[in-house]
Amino acid sequence: MTELAAVKAALKSQAVETPSWAYGNSGTRFKVFTQPGVPRDPREKLDDAAKVHEFTGAAPSVALHIPWDMVDGSDGYAGLAKYAEERGLRLGTINSNTFQDDDYRLGSICHPHASVRRKAVDHLLHCVDIMDATGSRDLKLWFADGTNYPGQDDIRGRQDRLAEGLAEVYARLGEDQRMLLEYKLFEPAFYTMDVPDWGTAYAHCLKLGPRARVVVDTGHHAPGTNIEFIVATLLREGKLGGFDFNSRFYADDDLMAGAADPFQLFRIMYEVIRGGGFTPEVAFMLDQCHNIEAKIPAIIRSVMNVQEATAKALLVDRAALAEAQRSGDVLAANAVVMDAYNTDVRPLLAEVRRELGLDSDPVAAYHRSGWAARIAEERVGGQQAGWGA
Repeated sequence: MTELAAVKAALKSQAVETPSWAYGNSGTRFKVFTQPGVPRDPREKLDDAAKVHEFTGAAPSVALHIPWDMVDGSDGYAGLAKYAEERGLRLGTINSNTFQDDDYRLGSICHPHASVRRKAVDHLLHCVDIMDATGSRDLKLWFADGTNYPGQDDIRGRQDRLAEGLAEVYARLGEDQRMLLEYKLFEPAFYTMDVPDWGTAYAHCLKLGPRARVVVDTGHHAPGTNIEFIVATLLREGKLGGFDFNSRFYADDDLMAGAADPFQLFRIMYEVIRGGGFTPEVAFMLDQCHNIEAKIPAIIRSVMNVQEATAKALLVDRAALAEAQRSGDVLAANAVVMDAYNTDVRPLLAEVRRELGLDSDPVAAYHRSGWAARIAEERVGGQQAGWGA
């Protein structure tokens, strides 16, 4: 296989999981702007996700968020999985929610009261039940738990509670299921977050066992953090479970992937490829909040941005880079990386899409499809999906 053929084959195999909540109304603390045609239930979210996959060919799975994506009826989540399959999709990561209930004001799994901790752990166990019904592999955990003031709670004690709760949920997982633990530097707690960084997440996952991995959300770091170093280290340790791709200028902005710093996304993808992480073992997921932009085209654009960063990373001349590194030629090594990054890969990706039987311009193809006008006309009445829906 030629080098170009290998790059094309890798790009054709790439899969980016889209988040169900990004199809609904979402926003900031200031305002959530509603849009016409927004889904009213999980099935309509899947209808929109199917359009993203139809035009990109690279978004075959959809992450659910519980309870935002709760379903009723006799067929329940198994029925939802069947609905997804009929639309060429599969249900992916199950995301828990232990941050919106009033009981969680002082935390959930780390709360000082045992009754609240029990409620939170029971919710996580219920999410595993949903995984059983949907065939999902990954349970993703992000905790808003933390404190705002010195002395508010026992920092070490909260870590003990966290470890105890995680261990109970981990023990419930099936042999083919994984726990993905996400971290966040700050927000909504500002003095301490109980899982503030990759080291804390890694320490808990290491103790739990081989099916516990760390999730890297690209918006959850301090300014200037070298995220690709974190990625390289977690891959080296066999503990990188996946990504939540988004962009940030200030904090957890949840903008479209690659919008704020496409060079960073490229650097991350290079370390993924160099470290052997370009496999299904590392989940490429979007976690975004589309506030002023149209939902579906924005998600399509994010998928394309991830593809572009991946294509550039695949084009790095690794032999030339290794030689420059061995000889200590700093400028030559940097030039190899920059040559790949500065390559216009859009023609290559257009060719890959045509070979897959897709339109070379997914966004334009979506707009021509008339789907936006159709859902705006059909989805009238009922409660639009959104945060807390």
